[in-house]
Amino acid sequence: MDNFFLGVVVSRNKLDFCLLYQNKVLKQGYSLNETGTIKLMVSSILKEFNLSNKQILICAEHAGKYNYPLIYVCESDKYVLWLENPNKIKFYCSGLQQGKNYKLNPKQIAVYASCNADSRNLGKQPVSEVEHLKQLYNELEMLEDDCEKLKSQLFDQRNYMSEEVFNLNANRLIVLIKGLQDAIITVEKEIKCIFVDNIYLSKQLELLTSINGIERKVALKMVVETDAFTRFENCRQFCSHVGLAPAHKDNKAGQNLQALNHAYHDKGIKTLLNQAAMSIIKKNDSELKNYYIRKVNEGKDEKVVINAIRVKLVARMFAVIKNNQKYQPVLSEELNYNLL
Repeated sequence: MDNFFLGVVVSRNKLDFCLLYQNKVLKQGYSLNETGTIKLMVSSILKEFNLSNKQILICAEHAGKYNYPLIYVCESDKYVLWLENPNKIKFYCSGLQQGKNYKLNPKQIAVYASCNADSRNLGKQPVSEVEHLKQLYNELEMLEDDCEKLKSQLFDQRNYMSEEVFNLNANRLIVLIKGLQDAIITVEKEIKCIFVDNIYLSKQLELLTSINGIERKVALKMVVETDAFTRFENCRQFCSHVGLAPAHKDNKAGQNLQALNHAYHDKGIKTLLNQAAMSIIKKNDSELKNYYIRKVNEGKDEKVVINAIRVKLVARMFAVIKNNQKYQPVLSEELNYNLL
């Protein structure tokens, strides 16, 4: 593939782009973030510089649902698309992140793509399926949260209002809860269909659930959070992203290190991993339970040990995906160390 790189900054309403060839900027501009406009923008670039689909690599930052029009165009017109973590590009371009308000420009993304394309695995990845899965999973979480809130109101209000008023209120809440439960079932069926229809994703789910303590819900969240294990290169990056290996700072006395748990850390995956860790240490035949008992007896803080178990579970998940084989307890520690 010739060295034509199209760097794209994605926002809600528009795309800013920069075309780079041999470290020279050939074209810069913007496009509305709509499928028709994006199609016209890319096709006009190819026509202007007499390029084929395979001669250009489009690199864009992860921007959640705002990436969908670009993904759709690249899937339908067979363009090579690379979605990358914006923080990784920032660190590469500037050495240090310059605050949360620091914004990338399309030239930086194009330069990053030109310097790192050879080391990036650009094989067939279910980009559109993963984005669809993320949208469905976010919808599922929202529906489940709303359902739990309504259930809480249903049971908490009985003692604080007359029976007549409560019955009227309860009838309305029951109708809403039933509607949410039906919607949850529908979304779960759609998620299941994505895995059934996509061998790549179904294989990942099978590998992850082969690990002791990792249930389907945890595995599904991991696939969503890691973009089918394409967003992070290793276990360490993911642990830093979700706050399992947070930064630390000293207090005035230089003692009692304090964890810095930032607001952008995903508390949902941390909660699921914590539940998995707690279920494992309750099993009689669990090797991690023996690890937990040994470390606690050595005087380690219980919370620190549980966090270590969460990290071990993440390492095992990255290991089975990297090695494309089900979890094998005998080789688990060796695989973990290869990924840490």
